[in-house]
Amino acid sequence: MNPIPALLCVSVIFGHTLTFAEAPLDKLRALKIEHAAQVDVQRDASGTRTVVKLLLQPAKGSNINVEVWLPDAEKWNGRFLGLGNGGAAGKINSGSLAASSAAGYAVATTDMGTAPNADSGICNREVWKDFGYRATHLMTVVGKQLVKAHYGKGPEFSYFSGGSTGGQQALQEAQRYPEDYDGITAAVPAHCRTPLHAYFLWNDQILKKCPFTPEQEANVIAAANEFMAPREIPLATGKFVSDPRCTMQDIEAVIALARKKDASLTDDHAAALRKLFDGPRHAVTGERIFNGIPLGASLSAAHGHLYLFNWVFGKDRKLEDMNFGADLDTYTAELAPYLNAENADLSAFEKRGGKLIATTGAADSVVPPQATIDYYERVEEHFGGLERVRSFFRLYLVPGMAHGGGPGVNQAPNLLDAVRAWREDGKAPEALTGRHVVNGKAGWEMPLQPYPQKTGWNAKTSSFEAKEGPRGRVERVAERFRPAAKE
Repeated sequence: MNPIPALLCVSVIFGHTLTFAEAPLDKLRALKIEHAAQVDVQRDASGTRTVVKLLLQPAKGSNINVEVWLPDAEKWNGRFLGLGNGGAAGKINSGSLAASSAAGYAVATTDMGTAPNADSGICNREVWKDFGYRATHLMTVVGKQLVKAHYGKGPEFSYFSGGSTGGQQALQEAQRYPEDYDGITAAVPAHCRTPLHAYFLWNDQILKKCPFTPEQEANVIAAANEFMAPREIPLATGKFVSDPRCTMQDIEAVIALARKKDASLTDDHAAALRKLFDGPRHAVTGERIFNGIPLGASLSAAHGHLYLFNWVFGKDRKLEDMNFGADLDTYTAELAPYLNAENADLSAFEKRGGKLIATTGAADSVVPPQATIDYYERVEEHFGGLERVRSFFRLYLVPGMAHGGGPGVNQAPNLLDAVRAWREDGKAPEALTGRHVVNGKAGWEMPLQPYPQKTGWNAKTSSFEAKEGPRGRVERVAERFRPAAKE
């Protein structure tokens, strides 16, 4: 039942009688929104918020779907929240919008212009721009415009929260559009995008030629956990890897231990593991394209996601024949300037008072941690000191965390709350709490230290303690595979 009686009319526009509930909707419908081809404004079934759905077309071949959910004024917390997407995007997660608006945020998200599926990007440079950066920025501009029209004022603070592909969106915002958000969270960010997908292809080709059974994969992971155990605190010893950075000597030792555990692992398996753990290199120059699968992480999760190659070469090209010489060069030149978020110069974001928190998972083989660790190191090099970088940007390497959970810490803390406290109250995050979750129930907890610190163990007091961790120790992706941003 409509809680507002129909007799409470306030005006008549184009012969249509408006109720108090309808009048604000009409105002939003009449709003002039740049690039908007379609605008749909409705009250949702809860009766507590207004939902605006838009189709933005900034260029021919570009079709960006955006949704903005606006809680009623008495429920709005005065903040705008942009939410990231995942994978190849192409759809909008209404569940995340509902949860965030219920928490008081005026919230927006986008399908990043890739609907109905990733094939929309085949030979379509406009979709590349949308997916890389444009859709997220336009969503933000439109979202703030709707907030001001709906509430009569703009947001007090604006935040962006995303993970994986959403982490790519997050870092693109900090780098390309530093004025868009006051605080940004980037969980397991896929920011080194084109090299990451080259890693997927590298692994895909290797695993098709030399597959591993589930039992063999489990034994390889167990061997890595056992080999790395002497470097771990008691909680992790032999169970998961807290920091997968390693040398080729470490990799050889893990392979040898795995073969000792599992006699079915052949010389071919050993050769495949060397390539998988080392990661892709250019076939002609030997330059580093991306790092390898982290020790202790899933092999089977580390391939697929090959749609970016279809975007450049079309669907008829056999990906198993793709080479890491000329083909990789073509692919990089076409996509990298739009998709990669690799600019270490965050000075404009710092100057506007922005705060950024990122996480990366030590056992994540979908978005491995090495490139994110190196990005943080490059930011530090750009600013000339860790102290200055830590004043606005903090990174957390989460022990044992895989892309979808794992044996280690698989529930990161609420980063949005942390970045809000940092931006609004000046409470810089130090140790955050990570949790191990099994069947939806939280188990043990451990503190997560901001990089380059790590969590140690004090045997005398039987308690966690912060320790200085190693710096760098990641072979850097060659600069030409992460060229400067375009447009």
